[in-house]
Amino acid sequence: MIAEETSISIVLPVYNEEDNIEPLTEKIVESLAPFKNPLEIVFIDDGSTDRSVERMQAMRVRYPELTIRIVQLDRNYGLSTAMTAGFEAAKGEVIVTLDADLQNDPADIPKLLEKLPEYDAALGWRVDRQDPFLKKISSKIANFFRKKALNDPIHDTGCSLKAYKAIYAKRLKMFKGMHRFLGVLLAMEGATITEVPVSHHPRRFGKSKYGFWNRLVSPFLDLLAVRWMKKRAIRYRAKEIT
Repeated sequence: MIAEETSISIVLPVYNEEDNIEPLTEKIVESLAPFKNPLEIVFIDDGSTDRSVERMQAMRVRYPELTIRIVQLDRNYGLSTAMTAGFEAAKGEVIVTLDADLQNDPADIPKLLEKLPEYDAALGWRVDRQDPFLKKISSKIANFFRKKALNDPIHDTGCSLKAYKAIYAKRLKMFKGMHRFLGVLLAMEGATITEVPVSHHPRRFGKSKYGFWNRLVSPFLDLLAVRWMKKRAIRYRAKEIT
């Protein structure tokens, strides 16, 4: 378990999730109540056109004892950009990310934190996904090609519920679509990684922001880029002779 003096940043990318902001914040506060660590919640608004920002501001008023920060992007850029903005804005020594759609369960955050500092990153693994058939089958196909092309042992790279030592999260070289390959990117930076089984819930409010193109075809093109990066990464050991 991380030490009590270790600060934690909860990074939440948000795009049109107005009905989820309040119950999500409630669950995070409840789940982390036993922790005495310095805590901040960092909302990254990815160009929402609904009342998401208004709901975030309401949470800041409701929980004055908490540090709740709101970073608003000037338009919708996508999850990779929102996560990058979150990594850069986070002030904690440990960063936890999760989706704002309540499909990730904040009650699982302590499970991830238990794996730090033994590991540099703990990645959620949705062992029983509660998604529509098309979404699940497209993910299975994408995972098959990812594992074959990258020799990547991670079972569920699409799960946004992750905990990282901030030094590694901030070191990641992020591009559009790279949120799908965080396990590989972390390993390239020398991070030690473990997977943690977590729960997964059906979406209650709002709708998914992803279709066939950005679940299967576009990720395949990103996969080729990551494969090139992995093969061309510079790795060496050296010592100075005196």
